[in-house]
Amino acid sequence: MNPKAAPRRPFLRIMAAIGFVWLMLSALVLASFFITTFVYGRLGWQPPALAAQVINTWVGFVLLGLLMFGVGRFFRQQEHQWFRPLVEAVDRIAQGDFSTRVDWQVDAGHPMAELARSVNHMAAELDQMEQMRQEFVSNVSHEIQSPLTSISGFARALQEDDLSPEARQHYLAIIQTESMRLSKLSDNLLELASLDSEQVRLEPRPYRLDKQIRALVLACEPQWTGKGLEMDVALDEATLVTADEDLLSQVWINLIHNSIKFTPPGGCVRIALHAQPDQVQVTIADTGIGIPAEDQPHIFERFYKADKSRRRSEGGNGLGLSIVKKIVDLHHGTVSVESQPGLATQFTVGLPAGG
Repeated sequence: MNPKAAPRRPFLRIMAAIGFVWLMLSALVLASFFITTFVYGRLGWQPPALAAQVINTWVGFVLLGLLMFGVGRFFRQQEHQWFRPLVEAVDRIAQGDFSTRVDWQVDAGHPMAELARSVNHMAAELDQMEQMRQEFVSNVSHEIQSPLTSISGFARALQEDDLSPEARQHYLAIIQTESMRLSKLSDNLLELASLDSEQVRLEPRPYRLDKQIRALVLACEPQWTGKGLEMDVALDEATLVTADEDLLSQVWINLIHNSIKFTPPGGCVRIALHAQPDQVQVTIADTGIGIPAEDQPHIFERFYKADKSRRRSEGGNGLGLSIVKKIVDLHHGTVSVESQPGLATQFTVGLPAGG
């Protein structure tokens, strides 16, 4: 390629444009001349030279105006034809029809094709978000309706005069349990809304992670001793992290409570903390019921329950692990699960090292 050719291209384009304009004006002048000559011949009248020049000029301007009007109208029609599908698609999307797609039969490299792809991608993203919203609303409604039904039913049962004191206490205990379940669901939903808003303010500070986990394990002692579980805790001493201590405490509480909840009496829960050069790794493993392989990729999704009947009997609402995932992500960490159904489950959390 000639390096001198590139700088000359703008000049050549300008000259070409000037030449085209000159040709168009010349054509208009000739056209106006022939038109006025024809009219003069039909009328049998020849105006003075100056008047003829003025008339020719005005006729040329009229022809130029008509030409510009015609060209402009042509391009407006073409533009309307090109953009009509786009405008209609955007209008349908604005009305909530996120299944709308723009189908333009143009070459892949055409600018309109890129515009169509952008609109279709936007519609697909909005469609997915709408499906997630509907599913979320459905799950929330279901989770709220279940305890409300129990509370309403047992409240009516308490109005019976012939209830024994034992039955009355049993019904009251159920109402209290379901009320606590509703409160837990409300707290989790508020927590997720706060984390999703991107307005949650992390307050990271250096602290000893081993002390935090040890304190939380001791706080759960009534739960694991009540089931006769063995707690095997191995924590690297003086392990420092820089994180939001309150938020991370929710991670460890949710994971420890889940391990205790789903481990049968006499089982074992193992908690380990290892400090590595670039990260701190926490593993919480149990000898519980395990998670089926097909469910493991979904357990961090909201309201997902690998075993719905068992989870409901345990009082879970499928939000705890979603909160865990969100908090770990906010700390630029990772969380994963490994499980063998009926044998064991292990959650591994990795956090950036630092003190």
